[in-house]
Amino acid sequence: MSAPDVAGTRVLLLIPAQTYRASDFLAAAHRMGLTVVVGSDGALPLGGRPVLHADPRDPERSAARLVSRAGPVDAVVAVDTPMLALAVTVAARAGLPHNPIESVMAATDKAAQRRRWAAAGVCQPAFQIVRASAGDDAMAKAAAGTGFPCVVKAVSLSGSRGVLRADDEAGAVAAAARIRGVLARAGRPAREPLIIEEYVPGPEVSVDGLLTNGSLAVTAVFDKPDTPAGPTFEETLLVTPSRLPGQVLAAALDTAERAARALGLRHGPIHAELRIDTRQGRPAPAVLELAARSIGGLCARALRFTGGVSLEEMVLANALGYRPPPAHLGRPSGVLMLHAERAGTLQAVGGKAEAAAMPGITGLTITVPVGQRVHPLPEGDRYLGFIFAEADTPQDTAAALRAARSQLRLTIG
Repeated sequence: MSAPDVAGTRVLLLIPAQTYRASDFLAAAHRMGLTVVVGSDGALPLGGRPVLHADPRDPERSAARLVSRAGPVDAVVAVDTPMLALAVTVAARAGLPHNPIESVMAATDKAAQRRRWAAAGVCQPAFQIVRASAGDDAMAKAAAGTGFPCVVKAVSLSGSRGVLRADDEAGAVAAAARIRGVLARAGRPAREPLIIEEYVPGPEVSVDGLLTNGSLAVTAVFDKPDTPAGPTFEETLLVTPSRLPGQVLAAALDTAERAARALGLRHGPIHAELRIDTRQGRPAPAVLELAARSIGGLCARALRFTGGVSLEEMVLANALGYRPPPAHLGRPSGVLMLHAERAGTLQAVGGKAEAAAMPGITGLTITVPVGQRVHPLPEGDRYLGFIFAEADTPQDTAAALRAARSQLRLTIG
């Protein structure tokens, strides 16, 4: 596709103080010739660009202030998850197309997702929701009722944070206690429940797409060839296009669209995570999570569409009312996300030049400065960096990323 002619159109970008994605969205807007107004809850290094204060914790009052001060805009785009509810509230006040606030909030709450999908008959893991006030006996009983192995999850966190596999009742109780500690350090309410869901074996994929009046245009499907079986679930390697058989891929895309529809989402980007359940002999997609945003971190940099258009340009065009044509990617591509393997201070990153020089590697970015404290999952809340690659086949892309990772030396002390 080529980006639509929207030069001079005014867009309000809502950018949280902590996000990987500000620079990529601003660069996309610049390439498109958009006039950008920025709202944020923090001081951002935006080259002197004025920033309107936006408090996502008080969406009604903040939306009124933004509508008053930003002036007329043609679209409102949340750059990352913390700004989703505020973006909907601003769009509603400005009379712009938007998702229902209840749908957006459900997409940030794994318990609400599970309930809506169950009511709509969307294929998902069996699950139980355990109240915060429940004791160890209730947790053990819920886990036993779900079956082992099971997965214990926080309902509000993302990026595999606060997610642990448990293989027996004692393991489920221990996982819940550990996740409660993660939630407390993240400042989440003490009343927040946990989810216990069945562990679904099989390959995992992510689906990115753009909704227009409830219809999903798929932009990318990533395979996750190195998805761990637990106890933690680091997302490491993503490669596109998917190598799933055609019928299985079609079923996965249909499941993702049905999941978005069940949440009530009708506009904008979605990012869905699915497992292909292999237990019954015939592969069956089961949706794990769905977010009302595009893929996180810097992963979108692995995607380049016809004409060099970025995913951020497609998101912005979609927000301005342009329905994307079928997405056509260039060569097979992928990204490898770097995680902390243990807690400590990042002391050095060696081998960057060697990793970047490996055949097929198109980029390497370290996102945590040396000297900062880091944590592994399930406590970890950031990636250490990203490696990007392109090759003739998905298999070669994955091999290039693994080879580059083998050159890096992360020293954590």
